[in-house]
Amino acid sequence: MAPRLPFDENLAARLVPLLREDFPDSLHVRAALGPAATDDQIWEYARDAELVLVTKDEDFQRFSVWRGFPPKVVWIQIGNSSTDEVAALLRASQLLIAEFVGHPDAALLPLRARDA
Repeated sequence: MAPRLPFDENLAARLVPLLREDFPDSLHVRAALGPAATDDQIWEYARDAELVLVTKDEDFQRFSVWRGFPPKVVWIQIGNSSTDEVAALLRASQLLIAEFVGHPDAALLPLRARDA
């Protein structure tokens, strides 16, 4: 079963429909928390709902180190890129993401184009 992914503010909400087949029930944090959610609120929401947060924000990498998990974090590291490129990376990384989600000790998954 594919994990439910909340996409952080720094990723386009258009990822939700683009990845509906690959990651059903995923959502954008704006839909869940509104447009002004803080990083702390996003972290707590993902933790409490047992979601795997997808972000390009380095702050969540630091949260992962400082606070531990849950939530698990998929950290997109492809710089300035289109929403289609981010979607393609996530699609190509489905197996890697599934292994990450199932690993009991993994907290952070950095994804780069070469990882796909």
